[in-house]
Amino acid sequence: MESIIIRVEIFKENGQYVAVSPELNVSSFGNTPEEAKASLSEAVSLFLEECERMKTLSEILEEAGFVHFAEPVPRWVAPEPLAIEELKIEHVAT
Repeated sequence: MESIIIRVEIFKENGQYVAVSPELNVSSFGNTPEEAKASLSEAVSLFLEECERMKTLSEILEEAGFVHFAEPVPRWVAPEPLAIEELKIEHVAT
């Protein structure tokens, strides 16, 4: 069995917490950050099971930027962002 290590981002939206795996484009929600993370874990597990069933798991992970390590234990690791920044966009409403 291989581990797949994903990055999780959690946001608060309309009174709910939303957990997102940006590389896999999978999200879920909960009433607390912990519930949102647990719900995301279940959603990602189902997504990965379906990829495995379709025999596309390695391809999907590679396309998402994951790196496979065989040693010391087999695992896939999500790419680390080079930077996390804010960008202000001036928008003129019409």
